[in-house]
Parts: sequence; C-alpha cells; structure tokens
Amino acid sequence: MGKDGGVATDLIVPMKPPRAGKSRLRGALGYPADTDRHAALVLALASDTVRAATAASGIRRLLVVGTDPEALAALRELGAEVTGEHGQNGEHGLNGALRTGERLLRSADPGAVVGALQADLPALRSADLAAALTEAGERRSFTADRHGTGTTLLLSGRGEPLAPRFGEGSADAHSTSGAVALELAAPSLRSDVDTADDLEHARLLGLGPSTTALLESTCVPH
Repeated sequence: MGKDGGVATDLIVPMKPPRAGKSRLRGALGYPADTDRHAALVLALASDTVRAATAASGIRRLLVVGTDPEALAALRELGAEVTGEHGQNGEHGLNGALRTGERLLRSADPGAVVGALQADLPALRSADLAAALTEAGERRSFTADRHGTGTTLLLSGRGEPLAPRFGEGSADAHSTSGAVALELAAPSLRSDVDTADDLEHARLLGLGPSTTALLESTCVPH
C-alpha cells in the first residue's frame, strides 16, 4: 500500500554518472566547465528530485538505476534504493535502465503501479507528484514537460508494462503508444532542467535545498 493507503506506486529514476550527465548545463552557469562542480550540480538536481518524490503520498519505493551506482550512493541517505544498470538483450541507455528497474520492482510486487521519473526536477513538490498519481488513477499515463515535447513522469497501469519510449519527442511517442496525457498543471513536475534557462525557471518556482545550497556556494549570478 502507498503512504495514503491507496495503490502503491514504485518509481524508477534512471541516471547517467553525474560527471557525464546534463551536458548542456556544463559551463553554462557562470563558471568554467569544471568536472567536479558539474557532477555536484547533477547530483544536487537528483537529490532534490528524490527528496520530494520519496515524501509524496502514494510512493512506496524509489529505485535509482545508474551505470555508476557508487557515484549515486549519496541518494540512499534520502530514501532511495540504488542499483546498477544490467541491460538484457542489448538494452542500454535510458529505456534499458527503466526496464532493468521495472524487472527488479515487479519481482517483489507484480501488481504494482510502476513509474519512471526524470532525475532533473529540482523544484519538484511532493504535492504535485501525488496529484499526478491521483489523476492517473492506475491508468498508463504521463506528464509532458513544460515545453510539451519531453516526458517527466510515466506511469504504468496496475500490473501492466511501463513500456517506456523516452528520447526525442517522447511526449508524442508515449501518447501514440496509448498512454494518457495528464492535464493537471503541476508546474514543479513539468520543469525538468536541461539548460541554464531551465534552471532559472526552476529557481523562480523554488529550488530544493541541495540545488539552492550548491548555487549559493558557487556564487552563480541570478
């Protein structure tokens, strides 16, 4: 059961190694492209995402799947489980990581609702995520990003395949595959961060503590 007594939802958060992820943010924040600071930013975005998601009503488990799980170990302190990406049948990349996570979660509970949540939602509010689960109502569904092209959250039906279609134009791909587009506003759930402009948009919504602390420590101009 979920925290609110409803159907449990188990989330998968796929992540590249922090040093390799979010390439369009590298060097775009007012300081040189320093690998360590870039990795710290990527991990801060993920930390705020995980912190809000694990506190949301209806979320039972949150599994981070990455090619370098040791680099993501700090997320365990926020309530996440962390595992390596073990692609099968040539599955690799974002969708392969999600299928790895889905297999692991369904081995414990085949009837659960399983979801995929992007790791770059530093303004995420637990209430927005909980509201998305409520609107989904155990249907395979998704939330598009604020640009309407990408996907920030994909949910399976109860006990049904997640069937991820992440990549360029994923919102259309998920809609075409039969997933229902959720209509709630949920601005914090739709505000993923790929560029410096996206980060500024998230800052105006209100960043989580990890990203806020990092930006303050690096004196990034607003």
